[in-house]
Order: sequence, then structure tokens, then C-alpha cells
Amino acid sequence: MPAAVNPRRGYDSPRRREQAAETRRKILDAAEQLFTRDGYAAIAMPAIADRAGVALKTVYLAFGTKAGVLHGLWDVRLGGDDQPVPVTERPWYRQLRETDDPDQLVRAAARQSRVTKDRAGDLLRIIRQAAVTEPALADLWDRIEFEFRAVLGGLAERLADLGSLAAGVDVARGTDLLWTLNHPDTWYLLVRQCGWTADAYEQWVGDTLSAQLLGPAWPDKQHETPALGAIHSQAKAR
Repeated sequence: MPAAVNPRRGYDSPRRREQAAETRRKILDAAEQLFTRDGYAAIAMPAIADRAGVALKTVYLAFGTKAGVLHGLWDVRLGGDDQPVPVTERPWYRQLRETDDPDQLVRAAARQSRVTKDRAGDLLRIIRQAAVTEPALADLWDRIEFEFRAVLGGLAERLADLGSLAAGVDVARGTDLLWTLNHPDTWYLLVRQCGWTADAYEQWVGDTLSAQLLGPAWPDKQHETPALGAIHSQAKAR
């Protein structure tokens, strides 16, 4: 009686998955370098493959299109890792929604704004510019704006729950202030165009949010705002 033939099993292993993840990282890093240097429109898929040191087919299999590469890059840079965890489920955001100290909340929001912009501020600029001509990226930019505002709206709601919003500031206006001061355009103008340091940007956002959202009820908790000349000196020293 002939021996039974074992069915062929697909090959998978932690090592193979690790290699695939490393290849994706190389492609994304290469794309980010090229997009930042030359702009999204000027870069073609072969240039990304060449910079990453992989076959062109590998880039297409991993991301499909150049817009897909930019989508993938944003997904990784948003949270600082490649885990599909929404911002609202990230530990730092949950902690902010649970804090009982209003000033601590706005200072932590300023800190997180600085961290996110350090990691992805230039990428946000690239996406916004590319969205003008690429419908798929226009959808991505709209989603970024919508989710960004929703996340900050949650912080305004927490301040309202604590009864700490300034007179005349409701949740909608508080969300407007948080959204505008934390917006990547504001960061780009101050840090990239005016030359502010990341420290100066973070402190300005925190000071301004504290003054605008919490009002005069929290003067003892507001950090001393650096003189404008000091901020300019930091910028020129860069």
C-alpha cells in the first residue's frame, strides 16, 4: 500500500515575517527621504526601489502605488510604530482624558504636539501638498484633519467636564483653539519658516493653550512665558 503523501504546507516563520517587515521599513524610509528632499510629485517608484535597495516589483507588491507608499508611511509615523492602534486608544491619550489637572492636560497636549511634529511634521506637509493633485491622498488628508480634530475635541470635552474652560469658551470653541494651535501648519510656520526650536514651540503652545482655554482662573499654574526676544535668540542660534 503506497505511503500517504503529506500535503504541502505554506512556509511561514518569525524570521520570514521579520524580513518582510524590515523590507517595508527600508522602502518607507527611502520614500520619506526622497519625498522630503525632492517633493512627492518628483519621485517615481523606481527611485524609491533603488534608494531602498530592493526590486521594483517588491515595492509594488508591498504598497501597490506611490500613493500607497505615502499612506503606509503616514500609518507608521503617526503612532511612532507599525501597530494599527488608533490615537484614541494610545496610552498617552487615555491618560490625558483621565487627568484631573487642567493645566497638566494642556501642557501634556503641547508636549505630544511637539513629539508628533518632530516625527511627522514634514510628512504632513508632503501629504497636504500631494493631496492637491492625487485624489487618494486628498482623501487621506481629509481623514487626517477629521481624526485630528476629533482627538482634540475629546480633550476640550475633558476640560469642560472638569469645569475649567474659561468664560465664553465652550467645547466647540475649545476644540477650535486646540486644533489651530496644534495644527501642522502652525508648527511649520514657526519651526520651519521662522526657525523656532522645538522647545520654544512646545512652551508657546502650552502657554497659549493655558491662557486661552483656562483663562485667569489658573495664573498660579501657568508656566512663565519666555520673553519674545529669548525665543528669537533660540531661533537665530539654530
